[in-house]
Amino acid sequence: MHKEYDKLIRDRIPEIIESQGKKCKIEKMDEDEFSIYLKKKLKEEVDEFQESGEIHEIVDIYEVILAILDTKDISLEEFEEIRQNKASERGRFEENLKLLEVRDD
Repeated sequence: MHKEYDKLIRDRIPEIIESQGKKCKIEKMDEDEFSIYLKKKLKEEVDEFQESGEIHEIVDIYEVILAILDTKDISLEEFEEIRQNKASERGRFEENLKLLEVRDD
């Protein structure tokens, strides 16, 4: 059986595939291409979470976010500071609010 892919994978996936007696073809992307594929992967993982609701999909989303931060040279501490500032300015998602209408009367 032969199946083709065009997607970002975790680092150990080739090793896992080969441990199952299969062969795979991979290539290493440059930083620009990697950034593009990280965005695609983020959408893929979010879609999977929306479909399944499983916590392991949130773990995958978080892993992609960590990789994106790394490509932007942003530490977790800097990210947390940005998150806290935004939460202070705009609030969080604690009150389960849904916007229904805005009027310009």
